[in-house]
Amino acid sequence: MAIRRGLLGTEINRKRGGGSRLPILIVALFTLLAPLVFFFGRGLDTTASIDENNIPSDPSKQSVHWRETLALQYVKSLFSKEVIDVIAASTVDLGPLSLDTFTKNNMSASWKVVGLETSVDNNATSEPNQTTAVARKETPEGKGDHYSADDHSQSTNTSAKQNRRQLRDKRREKRAAYLMQQDDEAVVKLENAAIERSKSVDSAVLGKYSLWRKENENENPDNTVRLMRDQMIMARVYLSIANMKNKLDLQQELRIRLKESQRALGDAMADTDLQHGAPEKIKAMGQVLSKAREQLYDCKLVTGKLRAMLQTADEQVRSLKKQSTFLSQLAAKTIPNGIHCLSMRLTIEYYLLPPEKRKFPRSENLENPNLHHYALFSDNVLAASVVVNSTIMNAKDASKHVFHLVTDKLNFGAMNMWFLLNPPGKATIHVENVDEFTWLNSSYCPVLRQLESAAMKEYYFKADHPTTLSSGASNLKYRNPKYLSMLNHLRFYLPQVYPKLDKILFLDDDIVVQKDLTGLWSVDLHGKVNGAVETCGESFHRFDKYLNFSNPHIARHFDPNACGWAYGMNVFDLKEWKKKDITGIYHKWQNMNEDRALWKLGTLPPGLITFYGLTHPLEKSWHVLGLGYNPSVDKSEMENAAVVHYNGNMKPWLELAMTKYRPLWTKYIKYDHPYLRSCNLSE
Repeated sequence: MAIRRGLLGTEINRKRGGGSRLPILIVALFTLLAPLVFFFGRGLDTTASIDENNIPSDPSKQSVHWRETLALQYVKSLFSKEVIDVIAASTVDLGPLSLDTFTKNNMSASWKVVGLETSVDNNATSEPNQTTAVARKETPEGKGDHYSADDHSQSTNTSAKQNRRQLRDKRREKRAAYLMQQDDEAVVKLENAAIERSKSVDSAVLGKYSLWRKENENENPDNTVRLMRDQMIMARVYLSIANMKNKLDLQQELRIRLKESQRALGDAMADTDLQHGAPEKIKAMGQVLSKAREQLYDCKLVTGKLRAMLQTADEQVRSLKKQSTFLSQLAAKTIPNGIHCLSMRLTIEYYLLPPEKRKFPRSENLENPNLHHYALFSDNVLAASVVVNSTIMNAKDASKHVFHLVTDKLNFGAMNMWFLLNPPGKATIHVENVDEFTWLNSSYCPVLRQLESAAMKEYYFKADHPTTLSSGASNLKYRNPKYLSMLNHLRFYLPQVYPKLDKILFLDDDIVVQKDLTGLWSVDLHGKVNGAVETCGESFHRFDKYLNFSNPHIARHFDPNACGWAYGMNVFDLKEWKKKDITGIYHKWQNMNEDRALWKLGTLPPGLITFYGLTHPLEKSWHVLGLGYNPSVDKSEMENAAVVHYNGNMKPWLELAMTKYRPLWTKYIKYDHPYLRSCNLSE
């Protein structure tokens, strides 16, 4: 019984113990399953949201971290598709950036994210090797498919910094290139402005200094010379003050150093011309000047002395300018000994010829209006020969050209003899003597009557008239002997000299022909009388430069801003000349200018008046001027010119001619000619 009661108690106890363990098991089960259910549900929600946006949920195909994907969805909800396209298009230089980098580093809005839609599309189609929206590298084999979040963020930060640095460098380079371009453009503008200003410089100062000369290529070729001159100026100032203050020792020392510096400087114009001991002299002078400054310096005294020295130097400069003007005008009047010798020898040979050998061939062409006729008035044999030779050598058909030369009685024999010895090929030539034109007398020609008047003789020949270095020297050019010669005024009587010609080309004797001039005879002058190249620039070579507009006769009839033109190469329509009575107009104004109140002497001012409104402008390439005074004539213009003109004082046959222009003239002279050798004429 007892055994049965014990077995029954054991069974009851086992049942009670089993019932108490069941709740524990249930709690443990829920504890394990709850996290799994939570994460599984979170995964399903994420997968569903991704599927809604066509983002693949297959882990093997997903290349964007799930947190970044959620952020991308947030960004896309903030911006429209057009904004994201603009952002993507404007970040080519930056390269791809990570959204983690954008968020963590608080980057500015100027840093854009590229490739959002591209990565989504690429992942959707599973195309290999496509650029994704995030900045990541391929994971090496054996290390897993993805970096950890920290490694990924660190690599992205490094890539972003490099991209930003590269972008900054590119911006700096672009900015530097832009600034350099702006600087180059500014330099070009300044150079062009300087060139334009140099073209408008008055011809009176041209040739005295040129920035483009070879000797000025070095920026500071005379620093030492200038220092020595400055020291000498200050030494003279202190020497004068030392004399005033009775500083005898200092005065003697200054005088000694001044003489030493003068001997060391000599005639040097550049540092290379100085003596070897010049630096020691500069040092010694500097020490003395320092000592003088300590003992003698007084601001008022030094200023007064420098002002007085400046005034003295200014007076010397003005005097030297007048002297230079006088000497240049004097040189322009002279005829070189070689040309004078040539003229004398040719004259002797001509008058030794029998009369039948003094005639030129083809005289029947002289009045043929179908040929090309040239008028050349000169008393210079060599200059006339260059004009004729250059015209013939550049002519396509020399047989159609006829030259009418007029000279004075002193050079008539020489001019004939030269062209008899050196005939111009197939061209026709004829030489006349102006003194044999009996119709050209003082009763008919006003200028002849004026040249014979007592007032004109006094103007030219009076002994005490200021023609040296006084105030009248500035007008010396108007007293050139050529204005006394009727050869210079004969251009106003072309129909009287050549009554049977319809058109003629007038040439000065200081020109060189470089191209065929046949085309000038086909130029339509549109009813005008004179065909010429205009010479007016911005404000130069207009009527007010040549005529006196304070005179009411001039002011009433002419425009002061009317454009001037050049003598030297002019086409004249002699038919229109006769119809409009050009010679009569010239006589009228020449009579009115007997007291030289309308213009100074010369032929250009009366020419401007006479042909006012009757001049047809020719192309500038027909006639380029300035080779006798302008050292900066454009080289391309000279090369393309049909005629180059040495107008000015620096004629090519004079020693003062500009050497760079002279070869254009000398190449038409045969210096091996026996007459030229005997008169020592050479290049």
